[in-house]
This record gives sequence, C-alpha cells and structure tokens, in this order.
Amino acid sequence: MNLSMRWLSEFVKLDNITAREFSEAMTMTGSKVEGYETENDKVEKVVVGRVLSLEKHPDADKLTICQIDVGGDEALQIVTGATNLTVNDLVPVALDGSSLPNGLKIKKGKLRGVPSNGMLCSLGELNLTQHDFPYAIEDGIFVLQEDCKPGDDICSAIGLDDTSVEFEITSNRPDCLSVIGLAREAAATFDKALELHTPVVKGGAGDIADELKSVKIESPELCYNYIARVVKNVKIEPSPRWLRERLRASGVRPINNIVDITNYVMLEYGQPMHAFDIRFINERTIKIRNAKAGESITTLDGGEHSLTEDMLVIADADKPVAVAGVMGGEYSGIMDDTTTIVFESACFNGTSVRLTAKKLGIRTDSSARFEKGLDPNACLPAIERACELVELLGAGEFMDGMLCDKNYNEERHSIKFDYNWINEFLHTDLSEQEMINILEKLDCNVENGVVYVPTYRADLEHKADIAEEIARIYGYNNIDSTAFKGASQGKYSPVQIFERNVNNILVAQGCCEIATYSFISPKLYDKIAMPADSPKRNSIVISNPLGEDTSIMRTVVLPSMLEVLARNYNNRNSYAYLYEIGKEYIPSEEENALPDENKKIVIGMYGEKCDFFDIKGIVEELLEKLNISDFEIAADSTEYAYHPGRCASISIGGTKIGVIGEIHPKVAENFGIGTCCYTAELDFDSLFRSNVTDRQYSPLPKFPAVTRDLAIICDAETPVLALEKAIKKASGKLLESITLFDVYQGKQIEENKKSVAYSIVLRSAEASLTTDEANAVVE
Repeated sequence: MNLSMRWLSEFVKLDNITAREFSEAMTMTGSKVEGYETENDKVEKVVVGRVLSLEKHPDADKLTICQIDVGGDEALQIVTGATNLTVNDLVPVALDGSSLPNGLKIKKGKLRGVPSNGMLCSLGELNLTQHDFPYAIEDGIFVLQEDCKPGDDICSAIGLDDTSVEFEITSNRPDCLSVIGLAREAAATFDKALELHTPVVKGGAGDIADELKSVKIESPELCYNYIARVVKNVKIEPSPRWLRERLRASGVRPINNIVDITNYVMLEYGQPMHAFDIRFINERTIKIRNAKAGESITTLDGGEHSLTEDMLVIADADKPVAVAGVMGGEYSGIMDDTTTIVFESACFNGTSVRLTAKKLGIRTDSSARFEKGLDPNACLPAIERACELVELLGAGEFMDGMLCDKNYNEERHSIKFDYNWINEFLHTDLSEQEMINILEKLDCNVENGVVYVPTYRADLEHKADIAEEIARIYGYNNIDSTAFKGASQGKYSPVQIFERNVNNILVAQGCCEIATYSFISPKLYDKIAMPADSPKRNSIVISNPLGEDTSIMRTVVLPSMLEVLARNYNNRNSYAYLYEIGKEYIPSEEENALPDENKKIVIGMYGEKCDFFDIKGIVEELLEKLNISDFEIAADSTEYAYHPGRCASISIGGTKIGVIGEIHPKVAENFGIGTCCYTAELDFDSLFRSNVTDRQYSPLPKFPAVTRDLAIICDAETPVLALEKAIKKASGKLLESITLFDVYQGKQIEENKKSVAYSIVLRSAEASLTTDEANAVVE
C-alpha cells in the first residue's frame, strides 16, 4: 500500500513530522513501513521557463534557438529540436548541472556551433505520461497550463512534490489497505485528532427505479452486501489535477474521471468499486449468483475465461457481466460514449474471491483486498463518497435512491475487558482509564467491562488481541523486559536422551549415520530372500505413491541399509561403516487403525579389513556403554538374509532382541555388492527398556584376588558361551572376572576337539581366599 502524505494530511495533521519520523513511529505501532520516496528526489535544478523568442538555427533546419525567461536577470539561450513551441509558452527547463529522473545529467554546450545552456523537457523526461497531464502532447516539449511563473521549481509547479510511503500490510489488517485506515493508525500513533468527512449527495436526476429495476443476491453465503446507484448525463473527461496527483502518488495511473473516482474511493476507503455502462445490463436487472455450467466471460483485459459453478458472478437477466470481486466483463467498462452508469459497492466472501482469481489467473487490486475479508458496513459510505465526487467533478447527475440487498450482522462484536489481566499479561502498570483512552483512539468503545470492536477490525477476537492493541500503541519499548515464565522447563525426554547416547556411541566407533525413506518397493523383500509366507510381507500400501519403488511402508529396515551399502560400493568407496535408527511400520490387526511404528538400530559395514568380529565388537561396545550387561550372543542359522554359518542372535534376559552376522552371498549379489558385508539389527525399544541409567558404585576391594588359568578341552562344536555359563555357575559370588585368552586345535588335541583357555579372577569381599577355597572352585 502506497500512502500519499499529502492525502493523509486531509485526515490527520502531522505538522513538523518528517517522513523518516513518521515511518519509524508507524512501524513501531505495527504498521510496517518498507520505505518512502519523494516524487522530486531525482529531479534537480529544473524550473519553469517562458519562451521569449524563437529563431531558426542558421546551420540546422530542424533546430530552433530559444530565448527563455527562467526568472533571472538575463534570458537563457537553449537550442531545441521541438516543433510545438510558441512565444509565451511556459515550459520545464533543465538548467546547467541539472538531473532528471532517468539519471540524465544536463550540461551546457554547443549544438552546431550555437551555445545551448540547458534543455527543454518533455513529459517522458520528467517520468510523466499523458495520463498525468492529458492536455500535453506525448511527443514534444511539455507546454504547461498550470498557474506558475518563470523561475518556479517545476516539481512544485506541477504537483510533483508529494511523499509516498510504502507499507507492508499484513493479511489480518485489510482495513489498512486504505488512506482512512492508515489515517486511523497515524492518529492513534501520534495522538492526533482524526478528521473524517461524511459524504453528501444531492441527487435530483429522477428516481433510480426508472433506470434500474432490481438487485438480488442469489448466493447469500458468498455475498454479504450489494449496493447500486445510478448516475445520468455522464461526461467522460480527464480528472482534475489534485485527484490525478493523489492517484499518481499512490501508484495508480489516472484514466478518466469515472474510472479515477472508483480507484480513488478504493484507495481512500479500502472498498473496491465498479462502474457498469447500463446499456449492457439486460432488462436492467442485477443478480449476484454462482456461475452456471458452461458459462464463460471475456474480461476487461480481453481474456476469455470459462466459469465453473463455484465462482460468483455479477449477472444481468441473461449473462454474467463481471466476475465478482475480480474483474468486470469487456462490455461493463466505461466508454467514451457512456451516458448512464451504475455504481456498484459490494462485499464478497474473501475465500471465494481468492480461489476464483487463482483459477482464472487474474489478480487485481480489488481481488487483493476482497480476499483478505472486508467490512460489509464500508459499502454504503464508499458509494456515497463516489457519488459525492461525481457531483463535485461535474461528471454526472445522480438519481435519487439506491438498490440494496444484504445479509450480515451490522452490530459491533464484543470482548470482555479486564485491565488487571492485561497488566499481568503485558507486565505493565497501566490504569484502567489509560487503557480505555488507547482503545478509544482505535475506535473501540468500552462500556461496563466490555470492549465493542468496530466491524472493520475482524482480527480482534480475544482478550489477548485487546492486550496487543494496548501494547503496540503504548509502545513495546515502554514495557520492561522480563524473563519468560513457563509452566515447565524444556528438556530432552528419556527416549531422546537414550537415542542421543546411541548416536554418540556408534559415531565414536567410526560409524556414519544415514537416513533413508520409510517407503520402499515390495521387490526388496525378494532381494533379501524373505520367505513368501512371511508375515512381514504384509505391508501398508501407499494410496498415492510416487512410483512402484516407493509404494509400500517398510516392515524391515535391512533392505534400506543394503541399498546404501550397495550405492557406496558401486561408487568405489573402499569401505563403509554406517548405521541408522529407522522405523518399521507393522500393520495393526484392528481395522482402520494406525500401524505400530517399531524403531530399529541397523548397523552395516564392508571393507578389506572388516569381518564378523568387527561388527560384533561394535555391538558389544554399544551394549556395554548402555550399561546392558546380561546380554548373550549365540550362533543362529535361522535368519534368511544372513550366511547360515556366520550369524548370531543377541538376547537379553533370554529374549531375542537382534541379530548380527554376514549377509548371505546371494542377497549381497541381489543388491550388487561384490564383497562380504556385515549387518546388525537391534530392537531400539528393547534396548531402551534394558538400559540401566542408575549407576551402582562399590568400594575398592579390601582383600587380594586369586588368579587361575584354565584350559578346557571340549567338543569343537561347543560354543564358548556354554563354557562361560558353566564357570560362572560353579564360581558363584567368588568370581570377579573371566577372560578368554586362547582357543587351540592341533596335533596335541583329539580330532573334533578344541582347547579353550580362560583366565579367572576370584576374590571374596569378606576375607582373603585360601588356596583350598580357590582350588575348590577350580575343581
């Protein structure tokens, strides 16, 4: 929204306040200023001059030597190629050292040997068009018809000295997309009086019923108010200079008096308007309805659009004549021969306008305002203002009466006012009357503990909104800074802490974390050799997948890890140590229930120096760092994706919580991995439940330990774990530690046998162990 400071001064007197001070203060009270610009910023040393004489250039047929009075003691000689000058014409003169809006610097010099001490300016050289000054010619020197004299600054002479302030208006404040809306904010910000004008319409050109029969809202859920007035004997001509100046400063191009009036009212009141040529309204009937199937319209910009039944249109008895809130039809505009027009002021559903504009690919100043939600009560004063301007400019004669159809609540909505709560909420110490004074500046009435909010402030719904209004006008900088007081202090949950620990431990082991998609291809189940009757093949199918490769939610994370290992291997990475904490999605047995989301820790690795014991060591380190001591690792040949002789299960308290081993060569080949790779799968939730967070400390031992080394001969197939269990059971409380230090098979050992050597440390907490007691344990 571009705001003309000259226009603003009509409503709020801000004497001796600079544009910078104004911008800073408005921003601090919530109306953010993007910047400001004075129209004459780029124009320097350009004055009004009067042509005293014209003389042909002696050496150039197309050049003329002019003597120009610029208000000094002597006339200024300027050579020009213009042909539209006569003696006594007032023209813009760029003096030596002047600057123009296009960046051009003017210096005195010679043209064909004749001195020229400046330049006469056209409209374009002052960054103006015929829309700004309709009496001027487009190609030629700008001959002024303004009340000015030689030597006057050209910007002041033609009204090119206004300051335009650009505001960024948020979507919840459509009322500020108007001069009056920003004037209200300025009056509250600077504690100045707001001087609003009540439009007065004379009328007297007959009864409206003679020209317009009816106005009917047939879609009340999409249109809340529609008002129509008729003006006869319309005279289409340029608008007066003051109106053109205000439009130009607001970034709107002047067209003609009727169009300019609708734009002027839209900028002043924030209420979009439209004017129809009554000749093109069949049967003089206006209907506000949804478009019918198969209807189309050609809009003012020449575009042809097919309409759908959810779009709101303004129609006559037969056809749509405008797309409601967006743009009029091609025959609804004001033409040079228009004599009778209908002024429309309406309020449409914001969502409907936004969706319609988006579907049609049209965005206008009107749709930008309507889509934010306007106040239906603004329709009447806006159309009255338009009527007043028509009469003021002598652009036509208004007929008595108006046609209106409406369906909305005209009353202000109310919010409970509790100044004690507001003080506590804002941490301020304002009196009740101080708060009331601030609210009254914002056009809010406070009666009996209730705030009555103006209808154009639909954004004020709760008591916190009222507190915000008080805070921004009182000044955020006037409120003491305090520490945030919350009900609880934010911190990581136990699960989050556990997951961070898992991450830290695995990274410390040299693993890199990966993140894969939870949706996979069902073909991956075949690639990991999952049995056809496995319940894990029952996956959730995505209703709108990106493709077959991402069509189901995974029930196992292993295929995702193998895909990443394969990608690294095929990109010639010599080794990879990876891990992921991912989710498996197990369908629920209950109908329409969400799936069970089980977290899994998956570790994957390959490389020349990588073997089963490397990944086993990583898993053991992970479990020990998580204070899980009662785990067991035992051989397991039941896992379909793993090498049957190089796989082990991991159990805690007798419950299997994971698997570790070398991927089956066939499975590795299916994924394109041409080397041995090793993976481990651990159930995250089981580890979390087994994680011991409370550390138990014991005093240093008082009595010495006894060490014994044992070499035990057993069957080659006997797992070491079975021997360790037997030793622990026999030693009881005296066993402090047990360490495997050798496994031997050779000539001295019987075939199909092996020698397993352990170092055992025994210690009693009550007394020094005797040799007999230690030997008894060994026996």
